[in-house]
Amino acid sequence: MTTSTTAKRFCLGLLGAALVLPLPALADYPEKPITLVVPWAAGGGTDATARTIATALEKELGQTVNVVNRTGGSGVVGHTAIALAKPDGYTLGLVTGEINMMHWQGLTQLTYADYTPIAQINYDYAGIQVAADGPFDSAQTLLDKVKAEPKGTYNASGTGQGGVWHLAFAGLLLDQGMEADRVTWIPSQGAAPAMTEMAAGSIDIVPSSVPEGRAMIEAGKVKSLAIMAPERLASFPDVPTLKEAIGSDYTIGEWRGIAGPKGMDPAVVKTLEKAVEAAYQSDTYQNFMAKQGFGTEWRGADDFGKFMAEQDQRFGEIVKQVGLAK
Repeated sequence: MTTSTTAKRFCLGLLGAALVLPLPALADYPEKPITLVVPWAAGGGTDATARTIATALEKELGQTVNVVNRTGGSGVVGHTAIALAKPDGYTLGLVTGEINMMHWQGLTQLTYADYTPIAQINYDYAGIQVAADGPFDSAQTLLDKVKAEPKGTYNASGTGQGGVWHLAFAGLLLDQGMEADRVTWIPSQGAAPAMTEMAAGSIDIVPSSVPEGRAMIEAGKVKSLAIMAPERLASFPDVPTLKEAIGSDYTIGEWRGIAGPKGMDPAVVKTLEKAVEAAYQSDTYQNFMAKQGFGTEWRGADDFGKFMAEQDQRFGEIVKQVGLAK
């Protein structure tokens, strides 16, 4: 046997031995801190929800979850940042119902299909808030007056043009057989400034979530006539549902959930879904949401994806009927 042949056999033997050795295990996710992008400003309800779920999520994942606010464009900037991130599980976002509205209005081409759903963690139903000393003593009285008076007699505010509370109220008017624009919409930076304007007498109706009016309601300046929900809110037990108030089954509101860019590894999604569910069930999250009066509603990855698709079609129809579709 030649030296060359012996060397070859020796090398092949080493190779064979290497092939039967166990391969090093892949690193467990997550190995490093995670960024959670929030498309809305610091200090608001979405930001507070994000920071609370992030705190609870850190305990489940054993990694820091850094909340980063990316504001602008009525939610377009932040939602775009989430969609364009590397789909490795290290950049996630607290997505909101605006992704079911923005593309219908020509603000972006992004849709729910550009994200990997992980879990829905919140849903806040729209309410009907009016000034405590105003002319409306019930939801039925308000709607009767809106129907009886000329178009544009009353106005409403609480978000930008085409925002969730605008579309929610327009949908209610449609549900009651009226034109979607029978009440003039006054764009605002949110429910809080709209409530202030309403208390001052320049706004008639603020159809935001009831918790957003908590401070003004407790101060006796604002009252909530009804909630567009299937059941009364535990935090506002005296506010009737639309079903109780006017006999309507119409329900609508704003949702928030955790999602990542399209194309994430299913194994990573499963890990995150399990961790988010534990964080959602934690005292940290549940106690905060209850204290603020925010709604808690859970959907896992598959159900969340289906829910987003359903909501997209629903809001698309409202956007078209309101005349904002582009």
